[in-house]
Parts: sequence; structure tokens; C-alpha cells
Amino acid sequence: MALPKRRQSKARSRKRRTHYKSKAVATTRCPQCSQTKMSHRACPNCGYYRGRPVISAS
Repeated sequence: MALPKRRQSKARSRKRRTHYKSKAVATTRCPQCSQTKMSHRACPNCGYYRGRPVISAS
């Protein structure tokens, strides 16, 4: 099995890893209460999803 001839520096390793990052969370406005919420999820403020109440809002 092949082995590295030289140790990679921290800078070189980190340069390679710069593209391994998380994507930003997609947020939208709730049509019921106009608060921001995550896409494709029930609104935590009012409890509505696609125009219907699905959870009891706190």
C-alpha cells in the first residue's frame, strides 16, 4: 500500500478542506404570521403548514 513521502502541512490540508462546508439553511416567510421559517417545515410560531394547522403553537 502506498504511503505519503512527506507530511502535509496544516496550511496545505486546510486549503484542501476549504470546500467541505455546510450550505446555508433556506428560510422563507410564513404566509399566516409573516415570521421566518425553514422551508418545507411547519411554522414554529403559528403552527401552520401549507395553509393548515398541523401543530399546536406555543
